[in-house]
Amino acid sequence: MSAPQDFHCPDWVRSAVFYQIFPDRFARSPKYECAGSFHNWGAKPEVHGFCGGNLRGIIEKLDYIQDLGANALYLCPIFKSAANHRYHTVDYLQIDPVLGTIEDFDELVREVHKREMRIILDGVFNHCSRGFFPFVSAMEEGEASPYKNWFHFHSFPVNAYSEKPNYDCWWGMPALPKFNTDNLETREYLLRVAEFWIRRGIDGWRLDVPNEIDDDDFWREFRRRVKKWNPEAYIVGEIWEDPSRWLAGDQFDGVMNYPVRKLALRFLFPEGMSSSNAVSTGDPTAVSVSGMDAAEFCNAFQNLLERKLFGVQMNLFGSHDTARLLTLAGGNSCRAAVAWALLLTLPGAISLYYGDEIGMEGGKDPDNRRCFPWQELPDAQNSEIFRLVQTFLAFRKREPAMSMGTFSIRPEGQGLLICRQYNKTLVELRLGFPGPVPLPGISARTEVIYESGKSPIAGVAGYFVAKDGIVLTKRPAIL
Repeated sequence: MSAPQDFHCPDWVRSAVFYQIFPDRFARSPKYECAGSFHNWGAKPEVHGFCGGNLRGIIEKLDYIQDLGANALYLCPIFKSAANHRYHTVDYLQIDPVLGTIEDFDELVREVHKREMRIILDGVFNHCSRGFFPFVSAMEEGEASPYKNWFHFHSFPVNAYSEKPNYDCWWGMPALPKFNTDNLETREYLLRVAEFWIRRGIDGWRLDVPNEIDDDDFWREFRRRVKKWNPEAYIVGEIWEDPSRWLAGDQFDGVMNYPVRKLALRFLFPEGMSSSNAVSTGDPTAVSVSGMDAAEFCNAFQNLLERKLFGVQMNLFGSHDTARLLTLAGGNSCRAAVAWALLLTLPGAISLYYGDEIGMEGGKDPDNRRCFPWQELPDAQNSEIFRLVQTFLAFRKREPAMSMGTFSIRPEGQGLLICRQYNKTLVELRLGFPGPVPLPGISARTEVIYESGKSPIAGVAGYFVAKDGIVLTKRPAIL
């Protein structure tokens, strides 16, 4: 399989570490005043209601995000909406007034770029809110509406607040009418939205449920229009299953790597991944699973990573659609750390879900969308998980093998050995899962980047990595 001649995936993505933010729950700055009644910060998350996070709050926390080691932001939707998650878009060209103003957005983009970071936005182009003006027009005017062909209406008048809507909608939800992207006016409007925000300075799009726009030509044109204004823009799709169709070199630059997440967490947390607490509406990876041994896992994992797909994938173990990592680990921070170490050693881009780095917990939606506990941050930064994440990300930044090297994974002892090699450098990660891993003698030419759970072997001149232990080293490769 050969890529189209004009296919180009941005080079910056290969070393990108995205920090995903759910804007309503990340940070609320008092410098932006918004009328309305909001839940107390830290209140138990609910499906409805707002906590008042805003763009200025994100600006004020950019130093924290950068110090952690992330170099890109991935924001859940920020356009005007009546829902706290903002996947019910009312106006695609207006910042939600609860979040801020267009001036706040422009300042956020400037501050991100000033730090040599990137920012991508979440685009919902399959469906919209009932409050979107063209849909309101169809509700009010029926067949006389100039927008009657923008949606899939079966009859008129429109039954928008009925349990049996007479139009196509996302997952049968009347609040989310599906666009008719076969209609040229609708199509052109959505493509111009994509262009508008690229021209405003964003560095790419994360596409919500793009598979439900079952039209490859739409996404090919989307790519052409976006790349016209910014050839270095990253286009990444939310695809939960086999992504081959969208990664032929003419549509997306990558996908959210949910298949890798599914396999890794089924191996590490079989109980957590089958728990009812993990089953979110949007998480088809949370299913009843049976255990697998290390050899089976390594073989399947290596095969997944070696698929012939174009672009750079976005690796993630947590998002707004999944239970949080520590919750899947049953609250076991040592086991969660093993998952973190594996994730942060993978080839491709990395995406971290806000708060996972300090051990935030949360089950299925909306529990996985808690407010960031800023008052607890000083203590949380002393945790082993935070230390691991910060150490691994600093190493990814300075070591080319972590972004450009080959990748291999195999059983070692009772655990796992992961290798990344680039030129004359070999990076080795030993994970004590399911059991201990032998650790060869550390020579003067070996740099220990991170270690936890290293223990001497009784009566023998050597060490092993204990169960749930982690040792990351760098040494010259033997060529």
